[in-house]
Amino acid sequence: MSAEAELPRRVKLAPSILSCDFAHLADELQAVASADWAHVDVMDGAFVPNISFGLPILAAARRASNLLMDVHLMIERPERYLKDFAAAGADSLTVHVESTPHIHRAVQQIRELGKRAGVTLNPGTPLEALRPLLADVDLVLVMSVNPGFGGQKFIPGSLERIRTLRRWLDESGSEAELQVDGGVSSTNARAVVSAGASVLVSGSAVFGKDGAQAGLERLREALK
Repeated sequence: MSAEAELPRRVKLAPSILSCDFAHLADELQAVASADWAHVDVMDGAFVPNISFGLPILAAARRASNLLMDVHLMIERPERYLKDFAAAGADSLTVHVESTPHIHRAVQQIRELGKRAGVTLNPGTPLEALRPLLADVDLVLVMSVNPGFGGQKFIPGSLERIRTLRRWLDESGSEAELQVDGGVSSTNARAVVSAGASVLVSGSAVFGKDGAQAGLERLREALK
């Protein structure tokens, strides 16, 4: 077995509620209660070409579940709303380097709120934009699709970006989680983890036609 085929770390699973049935949000969250985190994609229709949901849905999800609420803010100037999302139930807040000219200040604000600070960037943005922030964050997110819509196909070149970030994190001694979001399914989950990911976000592959429990189990089986 090659070194990359081995899975040396425990992987956290973070179902994305963007793909769940919002008419039954509490039931959907209960169905994935055995996961590690719940991933909450917030979109403003400006930073990305879609509008998803905001503070009320996060607050409802928080009331319905004990999972860690992992909030991904795909919004312009996220520092304006960090306090509100923290109050609504976020445990982790991830912001885009492209979304604000004050990305380091935003990371500091998240930390001051007592939350896990995450940072990410679009697939077309060079990874070097993240490097000055790695020592100050708890999570680095690799977007393996262009942000804005669920159900997209995984961009194959994302594997090399994951490998690079894993190397940078290891070289710096960082214990930050390396999360991957976009097109993650049972067919590629093992390759994504082998490249260095420690947290897998999956939406449509979990909340599928046969139910979220079955979708979550397929991911687990793929990682055995």
